[in-house]
Parts: sequence; C-alpha cells; structure tokens
Amino acid sequence: MKILIIGNGWIGKRCHESWPDSVLSDIKIKSVTDVIALLEEHRPDVVLNAAGVVGKPNVDWCETHQQETIFGNIVLPILIAEAVQQKNIYLLHMGTGCVYYGYFTDPKGWKESDPANPLAVYTKTKYAADLVLSTLPNVGIARIRMPIDSIPSSANLIDKLVRYPKVVDVINSATVVEDMIKVFYKLLEQRATGIFHVTNPGAIKHREIIALYEELVDPSHTNEWLTEEDLVTSGLAKKKRSNNILQSPNLDALGIAMRPIHEAVRDAMIKYSENIK
Repeated sequence: MKILIIGNGWIGKRCHESWPDSVLSDIKIKSVTDVIALLEEHRPDVVLNAAGVVGKPNVDWCETHQQETIFGNIVLPILIAEAVQQKNIYLLHMGTGCVYYGYFTDPKGWKESDPANPLAVYTKTKYAADLVLSTLPNVGIARIRMPIDSIPSSANLIDKLVRYPKVVDVINSATVVEDMIKVFYKLLEQRATGIFHVTNPGAIKHREIIALYEELVDPSHTNEWLTEEDLVTSGLAKKKRSNNILQSPNLDALGIAMRPIHEAVRDAMIKYSENIK
C-alpha cells in the first residue's frame, strides 16, 4: 500500500518515519490541479491529509488570522478531496476532537455521531471541514486530541505542559502518537469511511501527566496550577480552550483498539525520558 502524505508538519513526518511505503509531500497546494499533479507523480493507493493550520505559538493566532486559517483548514481539504474523488483514491483526513467543548452527559464521553459545539476560529474551521468531507464517499476523518509522544517536540503535549510555569488543572481525552500511527495505517488499509475518534480509551488529568514527568524525567520540575476560568481571565488565553472526553464506537466497530490512556502515557513517558538523554 503506497501512501501519499500531504503536509510535512510534525504528525506528517512522524507517520512518514514509521511507514516505509509512504511518500511525504511538502508542496504548497493552491488548486485542485496541484493535487492532481501530485497524485499523477506519485500514484498512491491512498492519501493522508496531515496538513492544516493550528497557529503559532498557539491557536489564539487563528483568532486574528481568519483567512489563513480558513484556507488551511477548510479550502485546502476540499481541494484535496475534489482531486482524490476525480482519481477514485481513498482519503484519510486528520481532524481534531477539540471541536467539542465541555463534558458530555454520557460519562464515556462524546461519540463521533454527536454534533460538535466549536467556539474558537480554529475549531470552527476544523469542524466545517468535517461537515463537508463527511458527505463524500471514499473519505475517512480521524480526529485526534492533545497528542502525547515519546519524542520531544514543541507540539508534544508533554513539552507544552512542562514549559509553562502555570498549567490549567483539567481532565481530557488524549492521543498517544505511537498508537495513533498504527490506527491511521489500519484506517488507510481498510479504506474506512466516516468519522473516527483516534483517542486512547479513558481520560487523563494534566496533573497526572506532570506527575509522571516528575517521576520519570525531572524530579526538580515545578509549576503553578490554574482553573479553566483562570486561563482566560488572567489573559493567558484569548478564548476558552476545548476540554472534553471522547469515546470511539466507530473504531470499536472496525475492531481497531488502542491501549488505555494511562498505560500508553506511562509507556510514552518512559521512552521520552530515554530519548532526551
């Protein structure tokens, strides 16, 4: 199975490193013609779209750069989708579970079929793409949340949490990258259509991640704790962040399983400790 990965950001590169049968493209796409040319050059069996706009240093950037965010998160996926539809090639689009704000009445969390309630520019654009792409045949959408990796990176939730002197005290679903890469591959193999929450079962607190970091990586680490409300009222964020718990019945239906969140995060932290030495 030859995989074309569009988007050479952190996730795109991590997938490419793990899949010997993949090609990573860094071409700036501006039209359907650009995508058609890529498909004709590489002749992939399937495509992963890992491109998108998150904003730097964080998603607050998207609040003042709406046009760039709209193009990267809505227009670009539609251009890619139109091209793969013409060529009859399966597309797996990487979305985000951050389109849900708050904790659902079901203690297991939000399902893929539950309507989202995005608040920020970033999450609104990501959800808009989900709504459009989910109407198409031969397309799957893989939503991830707060990726945790064993390899240090500025986009890794471990690195994000430990670099802040003040951290919000919340509980969330999260995605361990090692597991995510395997799930993405299985979805591509099966040409799975629909929306999938690619998050490890269960939920984890920021306090628990920090505690693991202090246990396994740096016992001298310290930080202050904030409430969710403090994050905005103190001026540390322009808009309320998405905090939620997700469940993945659509993955379950395909027989695709991920490790429980606490098991997977501990394993990632052990490997993280080894990788920074």
